[in-house]
Amino acid sequence: MSVELSQRLEAAPVVPLIAENDAARAVSTAKALADGGLSVIEVVLRSNDAQKGMEAILAETKGLIVGAGTVLTLDQAKSVRASGAQFIVSPGLVDDIARYCLDEGIPFFPGTMTAGEVQRAYALGLREVKFFPASLAGGVPMLKALSSVFRDMRFMPTGGVSAANLTDFLQLPCVLACGGSWLTPKEAVAIGDYSQITKLASDAVAIAQSAR
Repeated sequence: MSVELSQRLEAAPVVPLIAENDAARAVSTAKALADGGLSVIEVVLRSNDAQKGMEAILAETKGLIVGAGTVLTLDQAKSVRASGAQFIVSPGLVDDIARYCLDEGIPFFPGTMTAGEVQRAYALGLREVKFFPASLAGGVPMLKALSSVFRDMRFMPTGGVSAANLTDFLQLPCVLACGGSWLTPKEAVAIGDYSQITKLASDAVAIAQSAR
């Protein structure tokens, strides 16, 4: 993981997810999150034009670290890297993507939920992984169990994380940061209520600072 990304996550260990098909709304959402104190953004590739939104954020904002999420194939990984993605996140562990990211020196957070998947990530040379879907995969108790065995691994729980349980996750030493879509509610984005997104971001930063 890059030094700058590590420092950002140390200061504010929350990674909001932007799932937006409209580039202008994606940019406005990213700016609202930054105003709330969150400067590491994951744009998830769950729509046809999501990558264009990521490219627009990179072009029209300053000071953000912007990554691509829901990267399913090696070709997608290469494409988002060419578009400027500063880290890559996948819902599962794909060896080809892991090796590509390691060779390129780009932070990669593959989704894991079992000891076998974490061990395979470890064997590939990764030391940070996504824990997904966190709530369904066992949540805090599962992370405690995994970290007792994989002492060098750090996890980014995503999926079912919210303001209500953020403290529980962040109090675990093995948790690098938490990812979540609760910070970018679809309704708020649809009506342009970016002040609500800024408020959710600032609340998350406050929770994180209290937890750590």
